[in-house]
Amino acid sequence: MTTVRRHVARGAAALAAAAALCVTAVPSTALATPATPASPADEGAPAGPPAELPAGMYGTTDPAYDGVWRQSLAMLAQRAVNVMPADSAVNWLLGQQCDSGAFPAYRPDTTKPCDATTVVDTNSTAAAVQILAALTTYPDAMNNGISWLASVQNKDGGWGYSAGAPSDANSTGLVIGALAAGGAPVGTRLSTEGRSPYQALNTFAIPCDAKEGGGAFAYQPDKSGKLLPNADATAAGLLGGIGKRMVTTGVEPGPGPVCQDLHPLTPERAARNGASYLVKALAKTGHLDQPPMPGAADSAPLPDHGNTADAVVALTTAGYGKQAAAPMKWLEKNSAAWAKENGPAAYAQLIFAAHTTSTDPRKFGGTDLVKALNATGPAPKWIGPKPLTTAEQQKALAEQKAEKHSMSGNLWTMGIGAFAALVICAVFVVRAKRRRA
Repeated sequence: MTTVRRHVARGAAALAAAAALCVTAVPSTALATPATPASPADEGAPAGPPAELPAGMYGTTDPAYDGVWRQSLAMLAQRAVNVMPADSAVNWLLGQQCDSGAFPAYRPDTTKPCDATTVVDTNSTAAAVQILAALTTYPDAMNNGISWLASVQNKDGGWGYSAGAPSDANSTGLVIGALAAGGAPVGTRLSTEGRSPYQALNTFAIPCDAKEGGGAFAYQPDKSGKLLPNADATAAGLLGGIGKRMVTTGVEPGPGPVCQDLHPLTPERAARNGASYLVKALAKTGHLDQPPMPGAADSAPLPDHGNTADAVVALTTAGYGKQAAAPMKWLEKNSAAWAKENGPAAYAQLIFAAHTTSTDPRKFGGTDLVKALNATGPAPKWIGPKPLTTAEQQKALAEQKAEKHSMSGNLWTMGIGAFAALVICAVFVVRAKRRRA
């Protein structure tokens, strides 16, 4: 799902939740099975951004559905490249948090406390927790966010977009990343029925021998209970299944992934199976495609830049960097215009992919992603030296080991020489004593 499609989905879900909250005398558990959300246009959504966006925000489009999300991703990407966001950017995000610890997609009037009509969600909260963890100086705000996420965990161990909504692979994967970022043990974060987030993720995993999408993750079961492959959910399931956050580093590439139906299915195995599905999907064109819009099944598929970037991050993090190399090259060649059109979150997704694969985001297919992202928000507090890539870090480590080995060898040689000198000296002393005698 591209960044734009994510915003539409978040907006629709937020509107549906808001409508449900406006019904009086309805218990909160009624949100567990929300009706099919109406489109933002049908609900009279704002036609454009507010006349004046709050100071400290990234982007210029209406923040109603993605304000906290794009703010969090933008600052996460900056920290990945050693850029410190402006204080105004951090303060804007902190101001969005409710006393409960939850974050809404956007709260225009932060002078009023959150109440039952404030539409908070797990995706905004999980993203905010991850950047608060990266900033390291706001532990109370981060822990409050984690506490709220724990309080709305579903009985199956997972999370839906909003509190009480059925679990989905994307939200569950995001929250796992937030827990990992905050140092909260994921495997022991059990629901009221003793189920872990990893167990919840496994329920969306499609068996390898399935006729369609073997190894993939579904977003949710469809109305008939069938699991349908979803590339966005698979990338989230892969990253969540190995307990990683949005901003991570790649590991030494190994053999390509294979799909195996194990019983019982472990979270690690489900994640590796998801990797095999993504590799096959990417092998066709070097990128993922957007799912066809209703009524447009016969039209040519459109490339999905955002999901391709997410897949590159997930695959490289899991040790499949070789399989992610071609999609990464495709992103470098084809994504500059997409990111410019879609703004801060899109630039952030590309920076995440560059960071994970040790690609220079300042020379990304002729575009300086860091400079472009910085220009979408307040001027950074400071810009540090370019961080070393993973390859450069490994090279520096190897040089340190070689230098240490060489120094040890030199010390050994010097020790032997000193011992030999002492022996020779002792011989001369003995001989001199004998002569005197």
